[in-house]
Formats: sequence, structure tokens, C-alpha cells
Amino acid sequence: MVLLDPAAKMSRERPMSEMKIVIAGAAGRMGRMLVQTVTATQGAVVSGALERPGSSALGQDAGTLAGVGALGVLLSDDALSVIAKADALIDFTTPASTVELAGLAAQARIVHVIGTTGLSGEDFAKIDAAARHAVIVRSGNMSLGVNLLAGLVKKVAATLGEDYDIEILEMHHRMKVDAPSGTALLLGEAAAAGRAIKLADHSQRVRDGHTGARTPGDIGFATLRGGSVVGDHNVIFAGPGERLELAHKAEDRGIFARGAVRAAMWGKGRMPGHYSMQDVLGLNEA
Repeated sequence: MVLLDPAAKMSRERPMSEMKIVIAGAAGRMGRMLVQTVTATQGAVVSGALERPGSSALGQDAGTLAGVGALGVLLSDDALSVIAKADALIDFTTPASTVELAGLAAQARIVHVIGTTGLSGEDFAKIDAAARHAVIVRSGNMSLGVNLLAGLVKKVAATLGEDYDIEILEMHHRMKVDAPSGTALLLGEAAAAGRAIKLADHSQRVRDGHTGARTPGDIGFATLRGGSVVGDHNVIFAGPGERLELAHKAEDRGIFARGAVRAAMWGKGRMPGHYSMQDVLGLNEA
């Protein structure tokens, strides 16, 4: 394993108010939005931009690609050297890439904000290991509204009994590759926490054919894909004679970028650990 030069962190010279942030997947749709958001955020600067080896965007200016003008930051596939000079890394990429970047963030002792979805149990274990040395903020959704919704879902689930069936319906654009969405799973985890159960033991993902009656206590998921939908999520509590629905509709990917940058700024100076947006927003405080 290649180790970072400890002197790389010690030799940084920058104004105390300026946080150096690296954007992973900077040529993608979300990456460009993140470059725009960091550039517009006081106290933050894009210090590096990463893309996968072989990308046609390598060597291009991240600011030019994002439409904010040249920043003098060229897209690179050399994650090691780019991360060594940073204070934070924001990452909406792929599970394999995220796990690799978490290891580098741990070596560099920086903040790693993870918005990647589709992570496996093995991936989570590796991220937890990296969080012993890095400040990792991970969420299936970085928006303020969704995380407030999760808090409401947890409270409602704790209040209503098993006579109220919980169903989570989500819809995203046709290009999304994982299902259910990370946000749907985040909401499912909130519902499960409210009922003091494990989602993995009470999750109904697929219904097809003669399924029989609904299992009491299960949390159901339904997935829709099509068009250019940014993200719609409904949590339905269906009880005897009434139905309560909580919903969030994302209209602009900027909400995710703003939340991610907020998480990066929040993580500065924190002790290493695995945090969530609930921590960033103070929703886990007693």
C-alpha cells in the first residue's frame, strides 16, 4: 500500500478561513454541480478534481467544465497526490471508487463526504475502518428536507403501531442504476429505528405474482424509474380507515451539493468517526 508523505499535510500554507475541497467525479453532472457550489461558498475553494483513469475529461479545467470559469484546477486520475493536499473530499461516485477513496482519506486524515449509494455491507465495513482516522460524513441523501423528513418518519413510526403498514415509494430518472434509492433506504432505516426493529429483517423489496397477504410489521419498497425525475419519495402509513403520507420532492440537484458542502465544512476539526447528515444538522442532539 502506498502511504502519503506526512510532510504533505504539515507543509500547507493557506488562509485559516479557506477550506481546500477535492471533488471526485468532477466531470459528471453531480461533480460539476459540486464545483459550482464550492466555488460559490465563502471559506471554501476547489483544490482538486478527480476522474476515473481513461476519462476524456482528464487534463481539462474543472471550473471551465462546470461553467464557472477557469480555476486552474485540472482533472486528474492521481487521487493520492490530489488528496494529500486537501482538507476535504466530496464523493458522489461508485461503491468501488468510494471505498478506495475512503482509504486515502484515512491516510490523509481529512474529511470525506460520501453521497454514493448502492454500497454493500462489505463496503460499509471498509468505510467504518477508514473512519477510525478520517472524518466521514455519509448519507443516502444530503438535502436538509430529506433529513428532516427522516426525523418525522422515525417519530411517526414510533407513535403508530403495527396496525399501520409502512410503504416507501420512490421515483428517479431513467439513468439511476441502484434500487431502492439510497434515500428510500435512509427513510426505511428511520422507520425501522422508530419501531426498534432491524430493517434487514423487516424489508419487503419485491412483489410479483401470488404473494399472499402482507406480513405485519414489514416495511415495503416500490421503485419507479423514468424521464428526468431528480427524486420523489413518499412514506405511506396505511392504517384502518385512514392513511398518512409524508413526501419530499427534489427539484434541483443543487440541494444535494449544498448539503454536501455544508457537511464538509462541518467536519473540519471534528474527531475521526462515521457521521451522518443527522449529526451535521444537529438532529441527533439530545
